[in-house]
Amino acid sequence: MRALPLDVEAALRAVGWDPQTRDEPRAHRWALMLAGYATPDGRSHPIVPPAIEVFARYGGVEMPAGEEGRQVAPGGFRLDPGRVQATVATLAALGSALHTKLTPIGDEGGGTGLLAIDGDGRVFVVDHTGEWFLGDTIEDALTALVLGIQPARIKRDGTW
Repeated sequence: MRALPLDVEAALRAVGWDPQTRDEPRAHRWALMLAGYATPDGRSHPIVPPAIEVFARYGGVEMPAGEEGRQVAPGGFRLDPGRVQATVATLAALGSALHTKLTPIGDEGGGTGLLAIDGDGRVFVVDHTGEWFLGDTIEDALTALVLGIQPARIKRDGTW
C-alpha cells in the first residue's frame, strides 16, 4: 500500500474518508454481492483480493466532479461496486484482452465510466471512449482521478 499525496489525501478527507477506518464487514458484504450476481448464461464477477482491500479501505468514497485538473477535468467517482455489478460481460472482455481477472469497484464520471481492479492491484476504467489504465495501485488511480491526470489508453494488444 502506497501513501497518497497530501493533496489527494486532503481531498478524500474533505468528502468524509478517514484513513484510520476500515470496514471489513462492508468489504465482505460487497464481495458476496458481486460473487452472487450472475448473468443469464451463469457468469459472475471474479473477486480479486485487492478489490476487497479497496472495499474495506476506500469503500463508499464519493468525489464530485472537479472543474479543472492537471491534464483533464476530474469527472468525479464513487467507490461502490453495487452501482456497477451488471458489468460481467464488459469486464470479462477487458480481462481477456489484458490476460487478467477484473473486479468492479465503482464508477467514474457520474456513471459514464466503470472502475475495475485486477489481482495485481492495477486499476482500469472503461467508458464510452475506450479502456484506460489508471495506475498500478489504488492510490495511483485515486491520484489520477482526484487530480485530473490523463490515464493511458489501453491498446488492442492489451498494453498501454
